Amino acid sequence: MVASDTLDATFAALADPTRRAILARLANGDATVTELAEPLTISQPAVSKHLRVLERAGLVSRGRDAQRRPCRLEAEPLRAATDWLADYRNYWEASYQRLDGLLDELRGGES
Repeated sequence: MVASDTLDATFAALADPTRRAILARLANGDATVTELAEPLTISQPAVSKHLRVLERAGLVSRGRDAQRRPCRLEAEPLRAATDWLADYRNYWEASYQRLDGLLDELRGGES
């Protein structure tokens, strides 16, 4: 997958609150579909559909542990998204600094 495709898939997966809740749960450790479905108000098949989206985005992987198929958080795509967002954070910080400077100038003119 190209970096842009990875970002697209990551942000598309993160757009859904149920998928964000699943990722938040997996941040605490591996879980099965049954365990992931427990606190949610959706069925296990619906959780499985969300997991497929998260898997395609590279955010979740599934293993095999005897009879269990635990899901695991794969955080690398989140790092790429965070790095991409960091550029915009730097932009906004610089913009706010310029705004602060302008406000200081305007306040200085009032004295």
